[in-house]
Amino acid sequence: MKIDFHFHLEEGTYSLAWLKRTGLALEQTSRNYSSQTEYESRAWIEHITRSLARRMKEGCYSEDWITRYLEQGRKKGVTKFGVVDHLYRFHEFKSYYEEFMLLDDSPIGKMQREWLDLVCTYSIEDYLSGMRNAARFYEDLSIGVEADYFPGAQDKLKALLEPYQLDYVIGSVHFHEGWKFDHPDTQRHFEDYDLSLLYNQYYQTVIEAVHSGLFQFMAHLDHIKVFCPLPPQDELEVHYNNVAAALSIADVATEINTGLAYRNSTNEICPSSSFLSILKDYDVPITLSSNAHFPDELGNMLDDARNLAKEIGYEEIVYFKNKQRFSIPLYTPVNMPLVSLSL
Repeated sequence: MKIDFHFHLEEGTYSLAWLKRTGLALEQTSRNYSSQTEYESRAWIEHITRSLARRMKEGCYSEDWITRYLEQGRKKGVTKFGVVDHLYRFHEFKSYYEEFMLLDDSPIGKMQREWLDLVCTYSIEDYLSGMRNAARFYEDLSIGVEADYFPGAQDKLKALLEPYQLDYVIGSVHFHEGWKFDHPDTQRHFEDYDLSLLYNQYYQTVIEAVHSGLFQFMAHLDHIKVFCPLPPQDELEVHYNNVAAALSIADVATEINTGLAYRNSTNEICPSSSFLSILKDYDVPITLSSNAHFPDELGNMLDDARNLAKEIGYEEIVYFKNKQRFSIPLYTPVNMPLVSLSL
């Protein structure tokens, strides 16, 4: 079976490149437009323009937009879906990011302040309302959020998340000392750090997040590699074992995330095959995700992820509903009974 349990409906900032990419996604997932119309004809561009106008008016939490994801996934054999949005997209969580992000008068601080102001555009209630409406028609859809973890932020994040009923919360680490290390405009900042120390501190934050009790699973465990060279393999294996042990003790799952492999220069699935092998040694549960940001990306490379999991020895994958973990086989017929694991 195939699961896609980590995909997003929108991501700023809202550049002309973003608009072009959204138009491409609309074209690729169009249901009501003749393929006979000549590409780049006036009729074609008028159709794209109308579709973009509707998309912008209705927003990313509309029934039409989420349906495009689900239909695309089903074409690729996906049977269980998990939609999330980043907490930094919601006004209710902006103060959380303002407290822990680097937002001073330094060049990086100014850039990150501008970025946060541009991407924080919705209320979480907009998201939950739209997704719950969709879930009435698609019972195979779970609703979650992706929450950035900062060292020492456990109690504050717990209090902020507490009012909201969610099927799951993904934990992720995108920041180091307030610096958003996966933003392409700040990647030169890697040069300011000792590589071994940076990796050690990153994985210590991941382990702290694992033990926080806030998350059903951790996202893209080796995300630090997005723009960063790797330290020696023996150092990495120490970190991999430490993280795997923490996940096992805390009974927290993780994912095979294909996003970096098809969208970034890294060209490698998260976690790497060597990391995944160690996770299997500790029997850490896994789910699968494309980390799609547009509907035509949903399900990307999930066959590769599933095959990798099988090669390493995994026989099951997991998904979540009402913060309960369910296990299903990788390659067994859909009508097999499900196993519920209470968290």
